[in-house]
Amino acid sequence: MGFTHINAQGEANMVDVSEKQVTARSARAEAFITMTPETLTMILEGNHHKGDVFAVARIAGIQAAKQCSNLIPLCHPLMLSKVAVEFEPQPEQNRIRIESLCKLAGQTGVEMEALTAASVTALTLFDMCKAVDKAMVISGIRVLEKEGGKTGHYVA
Repeated sequence: MGFTHINAQGEANMVDVSEKQVTARSARAEAFITMTPETLTMILEGNHHKGDVFAVARIAGIQAAKQCSNLIPLCHPLMLSKVAVEFEPQPEQNRIRIESLCKLAGQTGVEMEALTAASVTALTLFDMCKAVDKAMVISGIRVLEKEGGKTGHYVA
């Protein structure tokens, strides 16, 4: 199977989805941000001088999913019906797990939107905490699950 975003001449192109059937589609993605125990405690106790770090990062992730086609050149602009971002503190590993969910009824999948939401959420956490912890590490960005379309259901 060849790459879908490359035409016969080897040039980048946006995939034509006009003949695809509209179906319910969803995708979940995750990312991790590892930090010092002190930084994690500061976030969890709400003692960060910039305020509610989770609230700002959640809004950034939701906004990022909505802007995905402006960020990734060949992504289709999508009419998302749901974007959610959740946090799972994992103090035993000095990290926060981020999970995003994107949904729509459409002709193309929402994996890129879910990945963008998780990524930008992690980047926003980094941005808000970099003054106190410059050694944070963002990792493990991946699709966890996708549903809909002719390729069906995928679970990592």
